[in-house]
Amino acid sequence: MPYDLLIRRATLISGDGSDRFEADIAVTTGRIAAIGRLEDAQGIEEIDAKGKVVAPGFIDVHTHDDGALLAPRGMDPKISRA
Repeated sequence: MPYDLLIRRATLISGDGSDRFEADIAVTTGRIAAIGRLEDAQGIEEIDAKGKVVAPGFIDVHTHDDGALLAPRGMDPKISRA
């Protein structure tokens, strides 16, 4: 069964401090279903992301909580999974 969306050959940045790496990302019902080398997978929609960076998950680019950066563990909500 194909995934709803398959993003191929993306450069992934996970946000956990690990090195970026190239991988495919499969999405089903709006959620990431698989990450890795998915050569045999199919997607209803497929995107070739070669040369593009993907950061799976939520990235809050507009905030007004700069003071939280100075508080112990103040930015945990920004880097934690839901």
